[in-house]
Amino acid sequence: MSDLELLTQSLARNVKHWRAVRGFTLDVLAARAGVSRGMLIQIEQARTNPSIGTVVKIGDALGVSVTTLLDYEQGPKVRIVPAEQAVRLWHTDKGSYSRLLAGTEAPGPLEMWDWCLMPGEGSGSDPHPAGTVEIAHITAGELTLTVDGAEYRVPAGASVTFEANAAHRYANRGEVPLRMVLTASVPPPAR
Repeated sequence: MSDLELLTQSLARNVKHWRAVRGFTLDVLAARAGVSRGMLIQIEQARTNPSIGTVVKIGDALGVSVTTLLDYEQGPKVRIVPAEQAVRLWHTDKGSYSRLLAGTEAPGPLEMWDWCLMPGEGSGSDPHPAGTVEIAHITAGELTLTVDGAEYRVPAGASVTFEANAAHRYANRGEVPLRMVLTASVPPPAR
């Protein structure tokens, strides 16, 4: 079985599981996530490989991390994620990417990402649920962070925290690749 098939089947199983745990019908989850009912049916039947944006929306609506939705093992409380198991979820031809390094529920989703943005590239995000916080540590280059229309410059060696319940964008307006480690904490959904 290919990695993609494994991820598709894991996503199907985990979306069904967490939808049942939360007591959400397909219609309720579709409305909460802003994803069509048909797309959810295809995901739960492992008949599609949705975009990372769709997976993030479903995770936010369920109050679980992307890691939890893609997890194919139920293991002990200590989980070591080997480097080769970090999941690359987004990339460009120029070499920008994001890799999900690890995630857990604490009590809502908590994720750690490895980001690389090449000069001139960026990536935006829709608002996450209220109470979502992101923390980024810049290891190389300079991050241009836009949150709710306001722009912030974060140089190498510095860190930034922000409330991510507003539209936000990460960009590299510099001359060298931007590298950062990003952590996102999402509260569990209200019942």
